Amino acid sequence: MPSYRAPVEDVLFLLNDVLGFHRHDNLAGFADASPDVVEAVLSEGGKLAEELLAPLNLSGDHEGCTRHADGSVTTPKGFKAAYDAYSAGGWMGLSVPEEFGGQGLPQTLNTAIQEFASSANLALAMYPGLTQGAVAALLVHGSDEQKKTYLPKMVEGAWTGTMNLTEPHCGTDLGLLKTKAVPNGDGSYALTGTKIFISAGEHDLSENIVHLVIARIEGAPAGTKGISLFVVPKFLVNADGSVGERNGVSCGSIEHKMGIHGNSTCVMNYDGAKGWLVGEANRGLNAMFVMMNEARLAVGVQGLGQSEVAYQNAVAYAKDRLQGRALTGAKAPDKAADPIIVHADVRRTLMQIRAFNEAARALVLWTALQADIVHRSQDAKERQAADDHMGLMTPVVKGVLTDKGFDNAVAAQQMFGGHGYIEEWGMSQFVRDARIAMIYEGANGIQAMDLIGRKLPKDGGRAMMTFLGEVQTFIKDHDEDETLKAFTGPLQAALNDLQGATMWFMQNAMAKPDNAGAGATDYMHLLGLVALGYMWARIAKAAAAKKQAENGAAERMEAKLVTGRFFMERMLPETAVRLTRIKAGAETTMALPVEAF
Repeated sequence: MPSYRAPVEDVLFLLNDVLGFHRHDNLAGFADASPDVVEAVLSEGGKLAEELLAPLNLSGDHEGCTRHADGSVTTPKGFKAAYDAYSAGGWMGLSVPEEFGGQGLPQTLNTAIQEFASSANLALAMYPGLTQGAVAALLVHGSDEQKKTYLPKMVEGAWTGTMNLTEPHCGTDLGLLKTKAVPNGDGSYALTGTKIFISAGEHDLSENIVHLVIARIEGAPAGTKGISLFVVPKFLVNADGSVGERNGVSCGSIEHKMGIHGNSTCVMNYDGAKGWLVGEANRGLNAMFVMMNEARLAVGVQGLGQSEVAYQNAVAYAKDRLQGRALTGAKAPDKAADPIIVHADVRRTLMQIRAFNEAARALVLWTALQADIVHRSQDAKERQAADDHMGLMTPVVKGVLTDKGFDNAVAAQQMFGGHGYIEEWGMSQFVRDARIAMIYEGANGIQAMDLIGRKLPKDGGRAMMTFLGEVQTFIKDHDEDETLKAFTGPLQAALNDLQGATMWFMQNAMAKPDNAGAGATDYMHLLGLVALGYMWARIAKAAAAKKQAENGAAERMEAKLVTGRFFMERMLPETAVRLTRIKAGAETTMALPVEAF
């Protein structure tokens, strides 16, 4: 049976010592997040994940969800009770404004809790996660009436939320959607159409499900310019806020899929369902992108979460499994063989996963902190800088963390040998669950193209230039620090590769756009490596200071310094390979005629 322990101590170190979380106490909600409160929230959230969510992960995967003849869906045994406990604990509204029943604490803390929940039980964590995304969209674009009607119940957890974009013929290219909305004459619309791949579309966890649906109003322009967003509840809401009659929306079937079996991924049929416009007509993508960007960051966290739980179980197995002898002589002479963790190749695998996880966690929390600044700062310049960071790093967090999260789940499974292929050990589930994160909320190739085509040139490349400048300044400021030379030197080389790739695109992608397409994924990962390397440099600085302070953390901080040096020596140099691929251009990639494939 797999196990999980939430990395509470590591999150506290990152917030307090690396990212300077409490320097932002001037922001709304941060003053309430005192060090004691932060530690209590993380500790209780970790306990919830370990004791309530994780024990249901394997059984939920085996049982899956069941659709009944009347279209209703039953989630796996134990999910309803766990969800109720999650809601009762106030976790749904951790960072939601108090006026809607939330606690108003920083989103950064909620992001840490999302990692814990995603590691412990990804399928179950998706139900509240999607609701939080829907809440975010309504907070920004919903009318006062919509906020009053839906948000308190959603924050309470009595109602859940979804996002409905994809149709059978229409995935990434949303301009092709066919779901139509016809005005009813009373301010509402009748929606008709079919949506597929709708996570948490139907279930037995809440008394109502609030669907956010994109559709085209009759007579609207073709393409993405004619898309509107609607709120469509499963049950209509009475004037007093109670649940009323059933709306014209139903689950046609549950998708049979590779993983996340405990989450009901549904085909949703809208048959004249009553819905209300969210925001402006024909401006639905603007509203939906609030939810999608929230979701993309959350999906990046899912990639990290699966990497972390797979790593933890691989380490436990490697310490226990006896196989062969160490090349340098027996390490457990009293036993028939040594535990496999003595072998250098096993150590290499585990170190690669660990070095990624610790830097990825820092990148996620750093980015979440920028989200808090965007939404809570009174300083326009500070908000703009944070928003630039979010735009640049969202595709990186989503794309890189989920690509590597899957790779790491596979590598962790490999540590088990044949046992990793057997379902009872749980490693297969981590691999299967991690795989979806690379696909949904915009497949990773789309993330890479978004980075190259939109985020990189936006505002004259301001966000990228700011990032490059920040990393270069860090290197320059610490160039004489002997403790950090093992970090600043490799980081400078990687930064040079990133600058070289950026310049190459500027010179070669405009005239030949396929050059951008052929190199987009490599560029996304190159930027991701530099960002992770920068995180390691900052972690190393804080770890060295904490180690020198002799506050009882010396051994743990030394482990961080060693892990960071491993990243710099064995993982960060991959930037050179990525640069070489980018400079190869698109000639051979595009040379074969279609018939040759």
